[in-house]
Amino acid sequence: MKGGVSSYQISTKRRWKGFVIAVLGLVILSMLVPLVFLLGFHNGFHSSGFPSEQSSMSHNQSGHIEEIIDRLVPSKERVNIPIEEVPVRDGLNESSSTSHLLIDQRQGSLAKPAEDHVHKPSPPSHKVNVSIPVEVIHPPKTADESETLCEVRFGSYCLWRRENKEVMIDSMVKKMKDRLFVARAYFPSIAKLPAHEKLSREMKQNIQDFERILSETTTDADLPSHTGDRLQKMEAVIARAKSIHLDYNNVEKKFRQLVDLTEDEANFHTKQSAFLYQLAVQTMPKSLHCLSMRLTVEYFNKASLDYEASTIEKFTDPELYHFVVFSSKILASSVLINSTVANAKESRKLVFHILTDRENYYSMKLWFFQNTFKESAVQVLNVEDYIPASYNKMAGLSLPEEFRVTFQIPQKLKMQYKTEYVSVFSHSHYLLPEIFKELDKVVVLDDDMLVQQDLSSLWNIRMERKVNGAVEMCAVRLGQLSNYLGKNNFNSKSCAWMSGLNVIDLARWRELHLTETFRKLVHELEAEGTQYEAAASRASLLTFQDHVHALDDSWVLSGLGHDYELSVQAIKKAKTLHYNGNMKPWLELGIPKYKSLWLRYLNREDLYLSACNVNP
Repeated sequence: MKGGVSSYQISTKRRWKGFVIAVLGLVILSMLVPLVFLLGFHNGFHSSGFPSEQSSMSHNQSGHIEEIIDRLVPSKERVNIPIEEVPVRDGLNESSSTSHLLIDQRQGSLAKPAEDHVHKPSPPSHKVNVSIPVEVIHPPKTADESETLCEVRFGSYCLWRRENKEVMIDSMVKKMKDRLFVARAYFPSIAKLPAHEKLSREMKQNIQDFERILSETTTDADLPSHTGDRLQKMEAVIARAKSIHLDYNNVEKKFRQLVDLTEDEANFHTKQSAFLYQLAVQTMPKSLHCLSMRLTVEYFNKASLDYEASTIEKFTDPELYHFVVFSSKILASSVLINSTVANAKESRKLVFHILTDRENYYSMKLWFFQNTFKESAVQVLNVEDYIPASYNKMAGLSLPEEFRVTFQIPQKLKMQYKTEYVSVFSHSHYLLPEIFKELDKVVVLDDDMLVQQDLSSLWNIRMERKVNGAVEMCAVRLGQLSNYLGKNNFNSKSCAWMSGLNVIDLARWRELHLTETFRKLVHELEAEGTQYEAAASRASLLTFQDHVHALDDSWVLSGLGHDYELSVQAIKKAKTLHYNGNMKPWLELGIPKYKSLWLRYLNREDLYLSACNVNP
């Protein structure tokens, strides 16, 4: 078959053509498969194919997201958000930003971070089967607007305020006063607008209702029913007033006027409170006045009795322990003597000399005649019988003088202030050498003292030629009282000494003529324009300068009449307790936890106490 195409060649060409087509098909398929795979990954494999690969990719991505969240989210309180609520975008950066979303539980929505304020086109999202821990902002427990601003991310002060928040007493009354204050500020401006006459009437009615309620009650317990509804109406009226366009200069002026009036009222009540407080301290309660009057009347009904005949020999015996008490208060001096005798080892050696004024002399005589204190002896003297006729200013009994001193205590980060009551001798104390001429040594006790241990060892103290054995208060130096003491010469580093418990060497006193020194200092201070009462207390501090023998601090614990923070252990260890300050234990003002110690030595079953309804 020359010049023609054989059948073999034709079949060979056909096979080669088929092979080329097959190779081209494989090349095309090899290009399409990766493309399909990539498109499927990008779209989340929405097709039904490749189930195992889809699960594996989701698991790897969720694990990586959780790892990033653990790194970026601080260890605060977290919640788990269900899968349906959190759309997570593609890419690790988008996932990490989602982990910083803050959940505001007040609104039940997600708050976007600050960097997401710029609008960006979001790519298609898919749901990842993970729970994302996010920071929680707790809702406030109260409706106070300031609380809504206090979130954890704002710093440690908010945390401190929440942890140390105190429960407000009578919060409803205080809230009503606050709303009344605001309504009063807005009302004048609202009343000038004819278009809002209805709102003006409602506001006026609410103001009148609040003023009437607050004039009748000061505590939440006394508020009438439906007060909460009235408060809501007032708040609604105030909200409507705030929504109206007003001349806020007038509102501001009204607020300033109300603030000024409130400050003036607060200052008035502060001064009134201080006056009434001093009045309560200095005025004898009605029940105690009744007790003094009843005893005085009963004394004259029994005038034939000789009250001190059986113990008169003890009053001048220098071998016994002599205590001197300046007092015009029957209960105070009675508790003092009772506590001293109850804790004494040998009560028969104790002799008490009570120096009082003419007004209380007879009631004191009868009281201490009818009330015995074991084997001790009690003598009642009228101090006015021993005042020199030439010294008219010492007309009556003068009790120990107390004055308050406030001074700074340096601390590491700030200065703190502390208040102490310094108690010193009055001018009546300078009669001691003349009244007790037969005695060389006495112990002077203030009537606001309470004895807890035996005091006989006071007579064994070596005075080292000093006159006054007293507890010193070195927290107060004479230099700190320079403005108070005047132009007199004194050692500024000397400690102030305290009356309350004082061991007095009368022989040394007479030798140094300290009574004359005291009167000379008083005269000099009066010449500078100082009143006599103030001059006498200042002169007392200076008279005993360089003549004070410091007693151990364990003898006296002071402050039970003003200091609430004394420890129980310190009170138990102290030999005597001094109720210096205004809150005396026989007054209603007394500090309750200290008053119980004092009441332990008072016979409440006495008939005179019951008749006068004396119940300290």
